[in-house]
Amino acid sequence: MVDYKKFELDNGLTVIHHHDETTSLVALNLLYKVGARDENPKRTGFAHLFEHLMFGGTNNIPDFDTPLQMSGGENNAFTNNDYTNYYLTLPKDNVETGFWLEADRMRELAFTSKSLEVQRQVVIEEFKQRYLNQPYGDVWLLLRPLAYKKHPYQWPTIGKEISHIEEATLDEVKAFFYSFYAPNNAVLTVAGNITFEETKELCEKWFGELPYRELNKPILPIEPKQTEKRVLEVKRDVPFDMIYKTWHMCERNHPEFYAYDLISDVLSNGRSARLYQRLVKERQIFSDINAYLTGDNDEGLFVVNGKLMGGRTMEEAEKAIDEELEKMCTEFVSDYELEKVRNKVEATLLYSETNVLNKAMNLSFFEFLGDVAMVNMEVDNYRKVTREDILRISKQLFRAENCSILYYLSNTKSEN
Repeated sequence: MVDYKKFELDNGLTVIHHHDETTSLVALNLLYKVGARDENPKRTGFAHLFEHLMFGGTNNIPDFDTPLQMSGGENNAFTNNDYTNYYLTLPKDNVETGFWLEADRMRELAFTSKSLEVQRQVVIEEFKQRYLNQPYGDVWLLLRPLAYKKHPYQWPTIGKEISHIEEATLDEVKAFFYSFYAPNNAVLTVAGNITFEETKELCEKWFGELPYRELNKPILPIEPKQTEKRVLEVKRDVPFDMIYKTWHMCERNHPEFYAYDLISDVLSNGRSARLYQRLVKERQIFSDINAYLTGDNDEGLFVVNGKLMGGRTMEEAEKAIDEELEKMCTEFVSDYELEKVRNKVEATLLYSETNVLNKAMNLSFFEFLGDVAMVNMEVDNYRKVTREDILRISKQLFRAENCSILYYLSNTKSEN
């Protein structure tokens, strides 16, 4: 059980506080409700670009990292399709430095041509290294537009293409900031060895005068129901063939999400799971195989991907996967299997509550989903999933017309 208190500043900033006397640290987690899905389809990659720009300095503080490091702090950030998350930890005696730094860059960035150009080049290089010049790096550049035809989940966080970042103007970047980086579009969680009264005082001092902003959030199109199987085959200079199968599933906040998650765990959580035992260890069709969820705020994807062993064909690999999924649709999982995966999830959730930064992230995330109280309901939600739920949702999920398939073939067959 994670105890917390919640309040809101006059400018709309939601603040969550968690007191933990067992640590000498304080974590500040600042979640902005903007991700890749909020981008202009002709200017994708902006949410991720801002993850970098937010460390590029302001008129008041040219270098974000130096004062934080001098105060004994650490920080980082990440972006996904739904939100952008900034976090830092500090010794409790220097915690005000964190409030000062985060409030300052929420107010306004420096917005210089030099800063934009520096971060632009960083992002472009990341795009090339991670997505274009790395084996299998372009998978999600191919899979997302295959699975999504209307919803902006059809592009990854890095963006559709490099030109969208190359051609970004300073005015476009400023407009993105003022459209989304606002106290009324953010959740600040303060967790650690700091009292509620101290937190409230520091929030009022540093964030209280920041202006409420009119947000420019797009109205997102609803993804039409997929009615036929989609297939894409590509050849690349990679050592082994891979197969990626995706199915549309519910959004993260849906009551059925927990059953979907446990289905993925029955299939692929560890070496005792079904896909590894049967398709890697016993039949040796794959050298590696995984099942997982994208866990998106809107309707997401259930993914199974596997790397084929040399000499195996794509046909036999896909057939082997389908046979295992068919069992999920026709047979009850055993009580032992269901209890095993529920216990693993519960252990993971409880372990995450031992770290003050994890607690701060979790509190922000569930508030973003709609209700911070959900942070204490997760174990029960997984415990409620029954064998009947697993069977029913497997049938609902693993339909051929709901599936998008990427055959990622090696150009070097003779080396396989």
